[in-house]
Amino acid sequence: MRRLLIASVLLLAPAPMFASASGGMGTHLEEADINLADKESLERGAGYFVDYCMGCHSLKYMRYNRMGEDLGLDEVRIRQDFIFDKETKPGDLMVSAMRPKDGEKWFGTEVPDLTLVTRWRDSDWVFTYLKSFYVDESRPYGVNNAVFPDVGMPHVLAGLQGLQKAVYTEAEGGHHSALEGFEPVQPGSLSTKEYDGVVRDLTNFLTYAGEPIKLERRRLGFYVLGFLTILFGLAYLLKKEYWKDVH
Repeated sequence: MRRLLIASVLLLAPAPMFASASGGMGTHLEEADINLADKESLERGAGYFVDYCMGCHSLKYMRYNRMGEDLGLDEVRIRQDFIFDKETKPGDLMVSAMRPKDGEKWFGTEVPDLTLVTRWRDSDWVFTYLKSFYVDESRPYGVNNAVFPDVGMPHVLAGLQGLQKAVYTEAEGGHHSALEGFEPVQPGSLSTKEYDGVVRDLTNFLTYAGEPIKLERRRLGFYVLGFLTILFGLAYLLKKEYWKDVH
């Protein structure tokens, strides 16, 4: 019993550390509330990614025509809405034109590929991250992020969201204690509700890009479980038939 208690304590001890690591500065992660079956949302999110993110970030495991097939877009729509040069073809991977060494020079680190960002983070983290930039003149691009402190990325959606400042609860001695929220400093072109919709669509698309087969996998999973249930019943009846004379 004592060994079991010690093992339980060791397993549970890291839990607070992982919980606090979910967001910087004690930030509560908002629920993204995405819907992978909403193809219109996915299409809008793909457009936002190409317009605002793809200048630096790639989706090196996603092809334009695979995305188009899943979202019901033909080659004409793909070329019109998502490809802006003559060299790129619909069958190509969605790779940024920025070279890795340029990313290191401009941002201090290699810019990450975002294909799997919602797999190694999660959708709620990405959603909250995109809403949590705030003014910080000490940073190279004048902004910081409450979810990812000291991030090297500029706030590329500032034109839509506007700028905001962080508001803290004050501790003794006037030191910042915990992030309480944000206050607007400069309005953007969208209202808060509209900006939330943009971020939700973008998060929805990035979640899809991380596992395009997710909905199909879940659908097939129900069929597999149903088959196994029927097989178990048949196997049980067969077992009773074989062993009835023995018992």
